[in-house]
Amino acid sequence: MFLTGVQAEADDGAMTREPSDEDKAIADVIERLQARFPQTAEIEIDGAVRDAQRSFERARVRDFVPVLVEREARARIERPVH
Repeated sequence: MFLTGVQAEADDGAMTREPSDEDKAIADVIERLQARFPQTAEIEIDGAVRDAQRSFERARVRDFVPVLVEREARARIERPVH
């Protein structure tokens, strides 16, 4: 999983991570795709999103990453490669 949130130290000294806006947007993408493709297994949707997300992991400008991930994942779901 590609997480981009901020890490913070918990009361017990352990490092925890708060989800970023991008993380929340990616979670929303997964929910939208699950609603749009109810016949597709959740694991396939999650995999399509994670694969798409990987293709943008080095993007310097992150603002549009969730939109681009959703488009690429939707295309992968609509036209699976077997």
